[in-house]
Amino acid sequence: MKPVLAVTFYDTKPYDQKAFLDAAVGEQGIKGHFYDFRLSAETAASAAGCEAVCVFVNDRVDAACVEVLAGLGVRLIALRCAGFNNVDLAAAKAHGIAVVRVPAYSPHAVAEHTVALLLTLNRQIHRAYNRVRDLNFSLHGLVGFDVFGKTVGIIGTGKIGQVAAEVFCGFGVRLLGYDPFPKPEWAASCGLQYVSLDELLAASDIVSLHLPLTPQSKYLINEQTVSRMKRGAILINTSRGKLIDTTAVIDALKTGHLGGVALDVYEEEEGIFFEDHSGRPLQDDELSRLLTFPNVLITSHQAFLTHEALAQIASTTLDNLQRLRNGETWKEGSLL
Repeated sequence: MKPVLAVTFYDTKPYDQKAFLDAAVGEQGIKGHFYDFRLSAETAASAAGCEAVCVFVNDRVDAACVEVLAGLGVRLIALRCAGFNNVDLAAAKAHGIAVVRVPAYSPHAVAEHTVALLLTLNRQIHRAYNRVRDLNFSLHGLVGFDVFGKTVGIIGTGKIGQVAAEVFCGFGVRLLGYDPFPKPEWAASCGLQYVSLDELLAASDIVSLHLPLTPQSKYLINEQTVSRMKRGAILINTSRGKLIDTTAVIDALKTGHLGGVALDVYEEEEGIFFEDHSGRPLQDDELSRLLTFPNVLITSHQAFLTHEALAQIASTTLDNLQRLRNGETWKEGSLL
């Protein structure tokens, strides 16, 4: 009989714990310790006695943290997300710690949230909802535009970008795409035309980001690229916060160059998103400034948050943990 694998889960919320318990985390030879605080070099000692840790997007698994984990005998860092920019992979490799992730979990969840953000922002649904709750039935200031016939630029055509493009296709739009690794057969099937980044920015009424965060993609949207965007365009980001230089976006909003911004991620979201800060001043000046614009809509990194996605994340993560317990290799795309 194989020994029980002890795993420490960090930055967990009730919905995370429920998803893993529903996936029978305690019945597969895996003993889970769930913490609501984040993993960092300062908190890593809490993994004592565990062979694996399970982390999320805002856990800080830098070289110092990895060194502590290695000293405790941790053999696996399991990300319950696709992105891995918060993990020092070189340090993990140097200490012999494997790093695995969930390469795909309901791309429909993020793609559908992207479109929900656009429709909410464009048709002022959030503002209309609050007005009606106050018995204000005026339509003043709620004019939007038809999505039909507009040009939508999809930057990044991986799994999520593809689903987003397919959803937008149903609105009767012109689809443009930019990706260093184009997929011509798929593009032909949904009528998307690949163009250069500059062409996409200049022609698109709506620009939607679906890229991983890499050294090449960091601050892809900056002062120069924003200036190349069509005046009045809507910018949407449901990928990674640091794809956007917030200062540049604020300047473009102030001048009216950008017609609106919808964000589910923010470059300095660590320590802010996923927490309740009501009742005390927000300490991030740029996020505070963004929240003052009537044409900015921000959600708190919730695009992934569907029952289907949570179930898939839990299932894939438990499979990764079981493979460590059983001494098996990981599925393609999981091991980093």
